[in-house]
Amino acid sequence: MSAMTFFAKTAASFCLAGFLSVSASAQDLHLYVDKGGDHVYLGCFSCNEYSSDSIWNEFGKYGSEFSSDSIWNAFGSFGSEYSSYSPWNEFSSQSPVLVDRSGNFYGYFTCNRFRSNRVDDNLMDLMCKYRDDIRNNRSRWYDAIIR
Repeated sequence: MSAMTFFAKTAASFCLAGFLSVSASAQDLHLYVDKGGDHVYLGCFSCNEYSSDSIWNEFGKYGSEFSSDSIWNAFGSFGSEYSSYSPWNEFSSQSPVLVDRSGNFYGYFTCNRFRSNRVDDNLMDLMCKYRDDIRNNRSRWYDAIIR
């Protein structure tokens, strides 16, 4: 079963749409990580795939798999599964946070299942499991996760 088929069949049970629509109803949600005392912006999680700061825009600074500021760069500080600043590191305690523009905290955006205050477990488990497919098909996943 393909990742997209799996997602399509299970999205309703995860209630991801409800989580995102309630969370993002007033403001867009953004990723930040604390790196050496600096708050580094990693892009907009809930912005559409055409927005310049969207993590879903494969041509943008935060959505490109080649950008040093992107969580999709598998060799970068913020996208490598081995980097302590990456959401994909299953053991990191320095993972990015998901916040709105007012600074309201929505959780740690991390594959570390032991991290307290983690973003919705179902959403993160899905993104962690299909990270490589998402990296290669961001537009389709944006449609499935955000819309």
